[in-house]
This record gives sequence, structure tokens and C-alpha cells, in this order.
Amino acid sequence: MRMMSMPIDFHDIDPNRVAAILYRPRDDVDGLLADFAQDLVRSGERIGGVVQRNVKDGADCQIGMQAVDLMTGAEISICQPLGSGAMACKLDAAGLAEAAVAVTRAIAADVDLVVINKFSKQEAAGDGLRDELACAIAAGIPVLTAVPEKCLDAWNDFTGGIGTSLLCERGAIEGWWQDLSSRIKRARAARRPADAPAALLADHHVG
Repeated sequence: MRMMSMPIDFHDIDPNRVAAILYRPRDDVDGLLADFAQDLVRSGERIGGVVQRNVKDGADCQIGMQAVDLMTGAEISICQPLGSGAMACKLDAAGLAEAAVAVTRAIAADVDLVVINKFSKQEAAGDGLRDELACAIAAGIPVLTAVPEKCLDAWNDFTGGIGTSLLCERGAIEGWWQDLSSRIKRARAARRPADAPAALLADHHVG
């Protein structure tokens, strides 16, 4: 079941843990975010959430969309084609529900980073993965998403203005994550008793 929509106060959340890639229509933010997140998964980092892969035909026209569950690698169809010759597709409710489950699973697993492909017009209107995004932020887990410039005001209203804005560039995203993950590891090490068993040191949510 999906989490219930509710107002959440983010004022106690470390703003560095919330990052939004700002992008324009011409930017391939889907490919950028998917490649970055899946590279982290391949390197052994504990990453969860969903990224988007766009399905194109031989003429390079988009004919579908898939969400990829970063924890399982499962591909989730989130698009209902509108028919031959259509230039767009309709979001599939069942696929969106599966994507929501993937994000909820990542939050429950207490991963090191939750990636949610977009905070776009669906989330701005109170739908999409808005509730799952809110719960990930409220849990204190670092969150990375992408926000179109036209939804920036809605994003700021949603977060209360906290968070970091990133350029739609691989270097900017990598720099944010390297800095944040390094600070988390240093803070975790500072809190670690010298003789503490490794099993007791799994809590990575530090202030």
C-alpha cells in the first residue's frame, strides 16, 4: 500500500542530504541520472529507488518509458502508449504503484542514497512519487532527484526551500555525492567506539 499524503516538516533535516538536479527540456536528465545511479550500484554502494529509461524506436522517437528498480534491477513499465503515430504516452497507474513500492522498499532497507527520477508535474500536483519522496527525506536518508525548471517553485514549496540545487552535469552530481558521503563516513567514524563490533555500526544517519 502507498503511504498516505501528509504535511511533513523538513526543518530538522540536513539540507545537504537533499539534492535536486535542475534541468531544461533539452537536457537528457533521465540518461544522466540513470547512468550515475547504476554506476554507484555496480561499484557496490547501497543505492535504492528508481530511475527512468526511455524506450525509442528506430527513428529515435520515444515510444515508451520504464522505471528501473535500483535494488533489484527490475524494469517497470510506467507508460501506456496512445497508439500509432502518437508523440507521447500516458503514465500507467499500475507501473507507478510498482515504482512507489520500489522506493518504499529502499527506505525500509535504510540504504545510503535514495534516487527518485523526478519531481515533475505529477509530484507538483500532489501525485506521482511525492509521498515516497517526502518519507525518504523525513527519514534522513540522502535523496537525489531531478526537477524541471518549470516546477522549481513547487519543489521549493514542497521542501520548504531546503536542499542543494545541482547543474545537469555528471561532475556536479558526483561532486555533491562524494562530498556528502565522505562527511557521513567521517562523522560515523568519529562516533564509533574503538572496540565496537561491526554489526553495531550500521547506523549511517548522522547529523
